[in-house]
Amino acid sequence: MEHLLQLSVPWWELVVRAVVIYVAFLVGLRLFGKREVGQFTMFDLVLILLVANALQPAITGPDSSVLGGVIIIATLLLFNRGLAWARNRVPVIDRLVSGQPTVLGRDGKWFPKALEEEGLSIEDVEMALREHGVDKVSDVRECVLEEDGSISVVPKVGTGLHRRRRVRIVRSR
Repeated sequence: MEHLLQLSVPWWELVVRAVVIYVAFLVGLRLFGKREVGQFTMFDLVLILLVANALQPAITGPDSSVLGGVIIIATLLLFNRGLAWARNRVPVIDRLVSGQPTVLGRDGKWFPKALEEEGLSIEDVEMALREHGVDKVSDVRECVLEEDGSISVVPKVGTGLHRRRRVRIVRSR
């Protein structure tokens, strides 16, 4: 039982490894693009799972103790909370972590360069239009890929305002 709590490396090494990998993974995801988890393709999900699996040894190193796992989890949670705190108080950090919205289309026309840079197809954004109750791009005043990966659609005046509703299905047992 004692070996479960015995660290193979100093505790501070686990903390440093966890923070470095967190930042590297965050930068990678930031460069990867803006998509909500619900918008991930099967390829995106496979990539995230493989990267997460590949990063595990880099975080733990030679340590496989329960105490080491607890230290790593606590470090990641605290670092994540600290980053959220800093984002709310330091605009530069918020811009670095969150990025900026991208206009995908305006006044009934798509911006192909913006779509390409964000890795989106016309079909992707047309699906978002339909979710907002807009039939075609000619009815769009503005279509924006937000920082959080969601797509906002502002219809032209006279096309009716439709709000996207997120439906949560709750199943009773």
